[in-house]
Amino acid sequence: MEKNKKNKNNSEIIRNKKATHEYEIIERYEVGIVLVGTEVKSLREKNLTISDSYATFKGDELYLINLHISHYNFGNINNHEPSRSRKLLMHKKELKKLYGKIKEQGLTLVPIKLYFSGHKIKLELGLGKGKKNHDKRQVLKQKTLDREMERYIKR
Repeated sequence: MEKNKKNKNNSEIIRNKKATHEYEIIERYEVGIVLVGTEVKSLREKNLTISDSYATFKGDELYLINLHISHYNFGNINNHEPSRSRKLLMHKKELKKLYGKIKEQGLTLVPIKLYFSGHKIKLELGLGKGKKNHDKRQVLKQKTLDREMERYIKR
């Protein structure tokens, strides 16, 4: 009963399909995101683009760059800037550990999905390593083979 209630409150806003295609995701992190009122209202209408965004450090803080949230239709002169940098919220210990991994291993922080967790908006970040072109082709080839095997088995 409790599990069903939890799944009802977690509704996905958007998923970055490009992230799993372009990067091999090593670790995943759930982080909070600092937003203004009109951004939240625009997110509820799913007026955003996440595919070209990434996370980076500015000083000791983590920011999400290139997340485009369109203007809220019923907003006034206090409407938000569509593609501003947004601060991400994590514990300091996690931030230090993450900073070390990025600097040592040359990894990238890529947003995977944005979702509601109760009344809060959360972002799932993936620590990823870029795939080479031949790796991408191999994954696509394997997917088509699996799909053909499934069709054959169903017959």
